[in-house]
Amino acid sequence: MCQKVYALLFSILFLFGPVSASPPVGNSDPLLGENIVKQQAWVDSVFNSLTFDERLGQLFMVAAYSNQGPAHKEEISRLIEEQNLGGLIFFQGGPVRQAALTNHYQSLAKTPLFIAMDAEWGLGMRLDSVLQFPKQMTLGAAANDELVYQMGKEIARQFKEMGMHINFAPVVDVNSNPENPVIGYRSFGERKQLVSRKSLAYMKGMQDHGVMANAKHFPGHGDTNADSHYTTPVIHNSRERIMDIDLYPYRELINQGLMSIMVAHLHVPSLGSEEKLPTTLSPKVVTDLLKNDMNFQGLIFTDALNMKGVSNLYKPGEVDVLALLAGNDVLLYAEDVPQSKALIKQAVADGKISEAEIDSRVRKILRAKYWAGLHQKQQVNTHRLVERLSNFGTKALIEQLYASSLTVVTNEEDAIPVRHLDMERMASITVGNGGKTFKNFLDKYSEFTHYTLRGNSNRDNFAALEENLKEYSTIVVGVMGMSNNPRRNFGLKSEEIEFITRLQDSHRVITVVFGNAYAARNFTAQKNLILAFEENDFTESLAPQVIFGGRPGTGTLPVSIAQAWSQGHGIETPPLHRLAYSTPEAQQMDSRELLKIDELMEKAIASRATPGGTVLIAKNGAVVYEKSFGHLDYNEAVEVTDKTMYDLASLTKVLATTQAIMFLESRGFLDLNKSLQDYLPELAGSNKGPLQIRNILTHEAGLVPYIPHFTNTLDGTEWKEGYYSNEKQDPFTLPVAAGVYAHRALPDSVWKWTIASNLRYRGTKGTRYSYRYSDVGMYLLHRLIETRVNQPMNEFLEQHFYHPLGMYRFGYLPLEKFKPGEIAPTEDDRIFRKTLVHGYVHDPGAALFGGVAGHAGLFGTANDLAKLLQMMLQGGKYGAVELLDQETIDRFTSKQSFHSRRALGWDKPDPEKDKGPTGNLVSLSTYGHTGFTGTAAWADPEHQLIYVFLSNRVHPDAGNNRLLRENVRSDIQDIIYQSIKNEFLLAGK
Repeated sequence: MCQKVYALLFSILFLFGPVSASPPVGNSDPLLGENIVKQQAWVDSVFNSLTFDERLGQLFMVAAYSNQGPAHKEEISRLIEEQNLGGLIFFQGGPVRQAALTNHYQSLAKTPLFIAMDAEWGLGMRLDSVLQFPKQMTLGAAANDELVYQMGKEIARQFKEMGMHINFAPVVDVNSNPENPVIGYRSFGERKQLVSRKSLAYMKGMQDHGVMANAKHFPGHGDTNADSHYTTPVIHNSRERIMDIDLYPYRELINQGLMSIMVAHLHVPSLGSEEKLPTTLSPKVVTDLLKNDMNFQGLIFTDALNMKGVSNLYKPGEVDVLALLAGNDVLLYAEDVPQSKALIKQAVADGKISEAEIDSRVRKILRAKYWAGLHQKQQVNTHRLVERLSNFGTKALIEQLYASSLTVVTNEEDAIPVRHLDMERMASITVGNGGKTFKNFLDKYSEFTHYTLRGNSNRDNFAALEENLKEYSTIVVGVMGMSNNPRRNFGLKSEEIEFITRLQDSHRVITVVFGNAYAARNFTAQKNLILAFEENDFTESLAPQVIFGGRPGTGTLPVSIAQAWSQGHGIETPPLHRLAYSTPEAQQMDSRELLKIDELMEKAIASRATPGGTVLIAKNGAVVYEKSFGHLDYNEAVEVTDKTMYDLASLTKVLATTQAIMFLESRGFLDLNKSLQDYLPELAGSNKGPLQIRNILTHEAGLVPYIPHFTNTLDGTEWKEGYYSNEKQDPFTLPVAAGVYAHRALPDSVWKWTIASNLRYRGTKGTRYSYRYSDVGMYLLHRLIETRVNQPMNEFLEQHFYHPLGMYRFGYLPLEKFKPGEIAPTEDDRIFRKTLVHGYVHDPGAALFGGVAGHAGLFGTANDLAKLLQMMLQGGKYGAVELLDQETIDRFTSKQSFHSRRALGWDKPDPEKDKGPTGNLVSLSTYGHTGFTGTAAWADPEHQLIYVFLSNRVHPDAGNNRLLRENVRSDIQDIIYQSIKNEFLLAGK
């Protein structure tokens, strides 16, 4: 007995090769499972339990929908029960509805059903509520085939979540005809090697993870000018050309274990098809060529038998028989199963096909079902199904796929990436509807004025727009709303193209085409052209990143474009290391953990710790989390957005004053070991003159924490005469709040009061001052900076820091450029200004300086603030500018004293847990600052991490300290560190 078993096992191994977890490589049977003995036993058991009529049912796969009513469900149920269908191909609907139907249909089936879908770009091609992957031509532009493998793997995971087993993908057609109306963007490209490489990666990604791939449309639909959904396309190419080009990908995939192929409805005379017997129905194509000559042993599917390419020729049932006689295994989208069965039985009786031949095909189908796991009961779990299908890893992978595909086609004078933001005036035009995301991400990099060119624009519209654009140097054009129909020129109008081309005569124009690659034939005159291939939130967010150097442009053309550019052409553009915008998973972080931030912010708003706020996280140079919460005030009329500007309060100390000091010191214009009087002779003889600059930066110069200078201008609770006016009239020209103007000489008085102020008591003569945080030092450094640069500090910083970095929603005196509705209000000040402080600096001392001070006065968005911190993390470099050097940054952000945790100007974490301004999990290399108004900004060089928290917790009452009491800012920081993972989180993990 044992000898017989060993002999059987030896025979199986001799015939089929070693047992493998994935389909065997080469021309062996790709349908063999991991355990051949068990597979064969199951096949025999199921096969022997079926009557011949029930076996015939296994040959059919009918169309099912989850967006249709009870009648459709009853019809499919009846076919399953009465005809013992082999499988279903699902089309439009929703994930949960389809899952419920799948469970229902499988419960009715005597023989487990194959569940399939034509999902070339993932489940989102057919189902709502599921993310779509890029189209194949988009992927053809990407250099990284590993990403395509990962896409196949992720699609396989989604299929298994849905209880599905076969994906009718990839399309392996070599699209050699640009006018092809049905393949086009569905192909990986026009070169057989490119198509083979990408298709193989897609196939392996699916089949390595338990889902059957299906190469289509055999013998090649890439050189047609007709759509087989509506007619039978004719291909007149020679057999030699077809063997060389169109069949090349099939040979490559078959040799690597391809499990199934779909045969197209084509008339290819050189392969032996006939006018009445297109390729699907041709034994010369299916049996002689595919099975015999190419030795394909996997499953062979017809293309949908309801398509006009065959249904115009034969009635339902007749076409099914002819397809079976041609050599196909599975009859897809059969329209009349009972009639087809009857005609097949008649064909057996007439000797056109043997029962044994049909049985062999049924066994082949059953082997494939075993491989797909259908020998075990399957039940789709619908709990949180939609969330499981499109998880955070899915989104990260899709982003990477699109990012690697964007192709810079022309780039005259290296216009891409844009380098010197402060030397540009920029506008954008979106041609057609849409482009909201595109405009939003352009705004993240520079100051833009946005225009839209509607589809019904006329000459007057074009002329008016040209007039409006005269003052701009660079114009970014987004071509949106395109179609995939080459016969209608992809929805483009000649007058729009001429207008874009004409703009180049007087402007630098960067054009982004959000559509079909072949549409680029309309833009061969463009000097700076990017192909994004598709229009969606991913491509609209990524294109600005390439334009401004947040990401490199690495794609290459998957097809030739007219006579202008050949396949493989693409200009690689360098990253300028400006901030990119990505997903947490792409930067080794866990989005699920970061969702806890949302909960904390919502709780803080509910407890009235703040009316709203923005949280931003950047990792490895990419913003991975940027969310806005709540409203500008408790009236809840205006929501906080990523463009809301906040009063940054004491963040000014490090984002303004310390930046200028670092700038001057690094260039030798300032010595930190010198005293104030060395640079400000007016301080000689005062108690401020001898103060060392270094000690001021570390808050160890003996300065008092705060001087309420504004009280010098009050008599009780009323303004003293001569200081303020409710009207702007000379000499009351200094704005302090809405409807409040101070005497223009008030800053001079404040300076004198500051110089005259006492120092703290030092104790024993000669000892150093202890650490005591102080605003007053920044008053002094403000004056020192303006003396050294011979320029107002706000203008200096705008000119040398903020504008070169693209920080256009950042700086002092925001109401000079922005509307109040774009700025969060702070305190309803009943003591000093006697009005709501909105758009004016909250700090009273800074207000007395007219809103520009060394310790307070900056306003900005989280996004702009992060740019400056990223510059610091990059050793002073950002975009095309180098503002500081690494040595200076390291020196200023390192702990300086045994007396405190402080660096030079910058704050640091406290080594003791639960003390200091940061969370407990930050590295000790972290530096940053917090602000009285409810702000915080921290950079961690060790983890290449930026954390920005902006709020207006002082609205309407500055005494509201719930934000600090509830540890909101530090708790969020700890959540960020808890989200960091040690390994790359690919989709599905």
